[in-house]
Amino acid sequence: MKLVFAIYLLVLIHLSYGQRFADQIPQIKRYKQAEVIDSSKGIILFDRLIEVLGGDSVKYNKQGYNLQGWNEEYYQNGTILHKGYYVDGKIKIFKNYYENGQLERSFISPDPLHAILNLYFENGQPRQRITYYDGKPQKVYEYYESGLPKLAEEKEKNLKYAISRKEWFMGGQLFKELEMTDLKEKQFKASEYYPNGQLKEQGQYRLSTDGLKLEKTGNWQYFDEKGKKIKS
Repeated sequence: MKLVFAIYLLVLIHLSYGQRFADQIPQIKRYKQAEVIDSSKGIILFDRLIEVLGGDSVKYNKQGYNLQGWNEEYYQNGTILHKGYYVDGKIKIFKNYYENGQLERSFISPDPLHAILNLYFENGQPRQRITYYDGKPQKVYEYYESGLPKLAEEKEKNLKYAISRKEWFMGGQLFKELEMTDLKEKQFKASEYYPNGQLKEQGQYRLSTDGLKLEKTGNWQYFDEKGKKIKS
């Protein structure tokens, strides 16, 4: 009887010590999708850790040091939310996921000047693809939730203005297009279309002297939805 009581006492002591020790370990937070997702921007919880895009925060490990290497975060249902590679608490490569397991975004920064960000809708279709240079977007591609293109824009090497830009209607028809035709004179050819594919207007722009806006120049042509010229 004494032996049984002694064993029982040892078990109680062990469990009590184990509980007290566990209380001292920081608990890993698990999330709900509603907590981490922004209706317009997506899962931006970790953006503050992306130094090359202006993030000014640092992530620490359980010991209080800057996080190094791979790290994972999870939803409350156990599915993965985030997997990233950290250097001195700053994120260099990562992927975020929706609660249903679909990829929400992927990011990679091979060096301090370049970065690529890919975003996806919850149905798996691409949402955006952005190529950054020196912390600013240089090439931007946007898509509708159907997977059809919405926008494609590329800026010149100093990122001051776009050298090409295209926009599409939701059904996939081309809406607007802008293309630089003369680099020296900073001239562009521009066209706009009706949803039925007919040309609506066409002409040229020239970049203003301050480089902040496009100004119409030369003769512009305008058409109705049947393709008939209405004025120029």
